[in-house]
Amino acid sequence: MSRVFHARAVSSYGAVLGLGLLFCAYAAPATDPTGFPFTNETLNYTVNWPSGLSLGEAHISAMRTKSGEGPEQWNFDMTLDAGIPGFAVSDHYRSTATLELCALTLEKQYQHGSRKIRELTTFDQHAGVARRETTGGGKSDITVSDCAKDALTFLYYARRELGQGRVPPFQTVLFGASYQVRLEYTGAQTVRVNDKKAEADRLVATLKGPASELSFEMLFARDPARTPLVIRVPLSLGMFSMELAR
Repeated sequence: MSRVFHARAVSSYGAVLGLGLLFCAYAAPATDPTGFPFTNETLNYTVNWPSGLSLGEAHISAMRTKSGEGPEQWNFDMTLDAGIPGFAVSDHYRSTATLELCALTLEKQYQHGSRKIRELTTFDQHAGVARRETTGGGKSDITVSDCAKDALTFLYYARRELGQGRVPPFQTVLFGASYQVRLEYTGAQTVRVNDKKAEADRLVATLKGPASELSFEMLFARDPARTPLVIRVPLSLGMFSMELAR
């Protein structure tokens, strides 16, 4: 029975990181700003049990690219590998977006235990439609607003807005299904990352989907890139966290 509860917690945590997930890093002041949106970046994290023991690791990256004669775009990537004996979580998400952070594509590929899923969402911003296609499954069209965002693109959009002194407004974000996302700023908080204290801004994120609702906290560094430091997610087994490992 304990293994069943642990497996469910790991699977739920993987889904939360994919959605929201996904935010964490500490950087000392520099002459020239580094990290998104100023430079390409790769951030590495540990996923921890409530006891502090490592459950796995996660990596997120942003790269500005140009393909042929087309316009420049952002390529975002996230991987998560975690689990317990007998139940593994392996997630990989890729998305592309315009420089204005309007989503173009989102690819999801993950395995939770024996369950495997692979799907692609393609955004037609001009038509206001996103098409979701599942490998071995069906297709569906979702009506979207102007400059719609997938979950990964929203992560970087939130960082850019915070860097300009704004909290992103309530909006709908796509991650397969549509999720309503609300961010609330709750003040400054001192956190320890890599055995160093850092002053961070704390936000509470609330996600509401077709069949679920969850709130969790995120702490962002006060560097120019507004790099997230820690995500803490309350689950039935306790408070799980994702913390910068770089």
